[in-house]
Amino acid sequence: MTQKNFMKILIIDDERAITEFLKVGLETRLFDVEIAYDGERGAFLGRTGNYDLIILDYNLPKLNGAEVLKEIRYEKKHTPVIMLSVRSEIITKKEIFELGADDYLTKPFLFEELFLHIKAILKRPAKTEGTVFKIDNLTLSTKTNIVRRGSRELYLTRREFTLLEYLMRNRGKIVSRQQILEQVWDYNADPFSNSIEAHITSLRRKLNINKNRNLIYNFPGRGYKMALKKLGAYYLTNQTDSEE
Repeated sequence: MTQKNFMKILIIDDERAITEFLKVGLETRLFDVEIAYDGERGAFLGRTGNYDLIILDYNLPKLNGAEVLKEIRYEKKHTPVIMLSVRSEIITKKEIFELGADDYLTKPFLFEELFLHIKAILKRPAKTEGTVFKIDNLTLSTKTNIVRRGSRELYLTRREFTLLEYLMRNRGKIVSRQQILEQVWDYNADPFSNSIEAHITSLRRKLNINKNRNLIYNFPGRGYKMALKKLGAYYLTNQTDSEE
């Protein structure tokens, strides 16, 4: 007998034909699905419920998708969110990632395309516990999933956290765009997408808050490097977190 996943997905979308179609498709793949048809109800469920994933439309009545996402993240809920929108402009994507979305899909889309995005997010391995990475006044703990710049705690999306962790693990080395696609994204990622560039831009903006020094450097045609200086020596420590 096939065992149920017991994974729960919240769909927030006011287009009933789409939500019912997605609900049927996901339930046949053994997901539990809950639906909210407006932003106000969706924000409440997202803040108070326990979901493995949220599928959130950008254009909603009462509260739009951006407002819903802000409310969910304000409550320190780190549930991964896939934002849906008919808009495909890069400015919209950058705004959505900066608000805390983990992925983005432009309407219209095929169900199998959405399902690939869902699988990619849900299959990401758990972080190695007990490691703290540090460079300058930036720290990342894989045990607590907390990132700090000085005394300030930063909120990163799951993808941004994974990207930052990968860069810090490879500190002082130039990692290629292809390496990032393979290690931080997945084999279904579009190599011609600007998603990496959008995430790097968002990550820099968050890390460089309050005029902190830049730590992520771009080498055109080669990739990215995390270090104190673009060229030359760098200083970075890596230690085991001994807290229980």
